[in-house]
Amino acid sequence: METTSKTIFDTTEIGGRKLSNRLVVAPMTRVSATRAGVPTQEMADYYEAFASGGFGMIITEGTYTDNLFSKANHYQPGMADTGQMEGWKRVVNAVHKHNSIIISQLMHGGALSECREQTIAPSAVQPVGLRATDASVPPTPFPMPREMQREDFESVRNGYVDAALRAHRAGFDGAELHAANGYLFDQFITPHTNLRTDEYGGNERNRLRFLMEVYEAVKAASPPGFIVGIRISESKVNNLAYRWPDGPETGRRIFEVLAEIDPDYVHIAAEGGRWARECLYPDGRSANSIAKSILKSPVIANGGMHDVALAETLLNSNAADLVSIGRAAIASPDWPKRVASGEAVVPFFKEFIKPSLTLAHTRSVMERFNENALC
Repeated sequence: METTSKTIFDTTEIGGRKLSNRLVVAPMTRVSATRAGVPTQEMADYYEAFASGGFGMIITEGTYTDNLFSKANHYQPGMADTGQMEGWKRVVNAVHKHNSIIISQLMHGGALSECREQTIAPSAVQPVGLRATDASVPPTPFPMPREMQREDFESVRNGYVDAALRAHRAGFDGAELHAANGYLFDQFITPHTNLRTDEYGGNERNRLRFLMEVYEAVKAASPPGFIVGIRISESKVNNLAYRWPDGPETGRRIFEVLAEIDPDYVHIAAEGGRWARECLYPDGRSANSIAKSILKSPVIANGGMHDVALAETLLNSNAADLVSIGRAAIASPDWPKRVASGEAVVPFFKEFIKPSLTLAHTRSVMERFNENALC
């Protein structure tokens, strides 16, 4: 029987929703909301550009879930109150004008907050690395977090549930629980930041317990058809070199536990954009292929997936169902249309990732670099 090769432009499904292709905009910190965490018209324009550019699914930047301890950055958008929800409606409506779905990434910073002096975490462990709350001053250590108590577990869980319900009321097609890159859920998963001796510490099952409890609470509270996914990673924003202690065996145990809650999808992040460096093991296996061998859920690969050959290799080797693109999407919001038509894409420059970069600014930077290239 002849088999048909998968391409990035194939239609597919996630959480029962049909997607126009396998291309996803990865969540990227933009810190361009108001000081009160309300999304702006510029953000609506920014996200609409990806939808009109042909991406089948868009995942927002990390969005804080409560007004207690979840916020990680100044000018980070929130989903913690009605005003923020109303701001997101403008974004969602702009995206839904086109053939795309949009997912709200819900995030709790835990110990890794750039803007809070009082933080919470699984254990009172000093985070590695430094934070840079203001580009005009030298980086400073993260504050020492307070170990979470029972009431903190309840408030974090309630924050996620309430934020997911607001996301649904805002029109989002789903929510992604951010359990990657060193933030709160990842602090539970990582042994050196989780020294607990209760049911939330120790082996992988215990360290995943809180994430699973929150996932099940969000899923139970959400209306039918509301997608709920999970993002996970090895490396962290404050420690790019970190890898799971036993590599693929740790990955296998993690995905075996996550399979029990059957998430609508699992998104495996490669912080820094290098899939081979962060997801591939010396024996030839990858975090993606291990996840695919265990989970029934669709798996989204991340990390340099603007390399079409790499992306389609993963799709055809049963290592991924979809691929998420970050920096290349900022450079070319219409990346899918450009690639499909054989048109050149805009090269990525580091200036694109500056905080508060609006869509108009992005375009002006692109035009300036293009002009310089012609000189």
